[in-house]
Amino acid sequence: MNKYKELNPSLRTIMTPGPVEVDPRVLRAMSFPILGQFDPEFTMLMNETMEMLRDVFQTSNEWSFPVDGTSRSGIEAVLVSIIQPGDKVLVPIFGRFGHLLVEIAQRSGAEVVFMETEWGSVFDPQIVIEAIHTHKPDIVALVHGETSTGQMQPLAEIGKMCRQLDILFVVDAVATIGGVPVKTDAWHIDAVIGGTQKCISVPSGMAPITYNQRIETKLRSRKQIERGLRDPASLDHEPSLVPVRSNYFDLSQIQDYWSSARLNHHTEATSMLYGLHEGLRILLQEGLEDRFARHELNEKALVQGIKAMGLSLYGDEDSKLPCVTCINIPAGMDGETVRNKLLQDFGIEIASSFGPLKGKIWRIGTMGYSCNRKNVLHVLGALEAVLIHEGHKLPAGEAVQAALSVYAESSKEEVSC
Repeated sequence: MNKYKELNPSLRTIMTPGPVEVDPRVLRAMSFPILGQFDPEFTMLMNETMEMLRDVFQTSNEWSFPVDGTSRSGIEAVLVSIIQPGDKVLVPIFGRFGHLLVEIAQRSGAEVVFMETEWGSVFDPQIVIEAIHTHKPDIVALVHGETSTGQMQPLAEIGKMCRQLDILFVVDAVATIGGVPVKTDAWHIDAVIGGTQKCISVPSGMAPITYNQRIETKLRSRKQIERGLRDPASLDHEPSLVPVRSNYFDLSQIQDYWSSARLNHHTEATSMLYGLHEGLRILLQEGLEDRFARHELNEKALVQGIKAMGLSLYGDEDSKLPCVTCINIPAGMDGETVRNKLLQDFGIEIASSFGPLKGKIWRIGTMGYSCNRKNVLHVLGALEAVLIHEGHKLPAGEAVQAALSVYAESSKEEVSC
């Protein structure tokens, strides 16, 4: 007798900063029959996915495609492919994932200079620009939305200065793409990395990226060196670069796979591509501006509900990440007990945090398919109930009413328009 039961995961209301709930249409798409990776039907899907990614990244870049792997695979693919050992990389850190950029850059052989600001805030762009002038980096790598602290860094001024000084500007937009504007071209970003499992609402397993001609020039230079090392006679000069240290994450090879040449590099993750294609189609069908407005509305309702409950937000509200809300855990309250009761009694998952914020804040995500009125009202009512059950005094009933008022006011504005 088989001791393993048939898989039957519990239904959850997932209100974390990722992963989030997946649209049923995406799950249906992922169940479709497998096509060969060079089947014309499949290569057409690849081309359409690239077209849709250009729209979502708000770019005219030719190269906009997913790297197979979680979001971190996209970050690593970009950094390991463009960092030449000895390059100077400046990383402004305002949360956990800035440290990840530092680690990957160091492993790629970079000379890393990092600067930090207090968690719960972001950098004044002029401070970063001053550091750029001081350190004269080859690359600036920066997180757009920090899910660890619920903060979002302004990018436009930094990107403009990087372009003026011919510095490559790389942005981790894993938490923001599909939920808030990411203006790749307007903000002069050379490479952007996204994620599927957050505002795009596709299971984790692909990392959409985009990069421009400035990045491609460096990729092709390093690829020439790689070929030259195999055949020195093909080089007409002394090598000044070294080949990319990774085979799997070598963007020049992945780019050839996504080009019209379809040079084989790996076996494409067929079902994941189905899911990404459908997720992007749904996103663009909703429309970028309407999608951004939906995230803002549900954030506002959640925030007003949290405040009406007598709880306080963590971090600078002026730079708050719209799709992640961080809440200070009340004094004397065991945050993990509350999270466990939300999961066990209401089927709701919210997140704790990392490092210096561990045990101090809760993080609630309003991302993609999870970002809706039902979920916001559900999490507010459940959190209030659990807090009261744990002995915390609060104005019962006010949280949901505050959120309902936000939704009612929004409905009036829509009617008046």
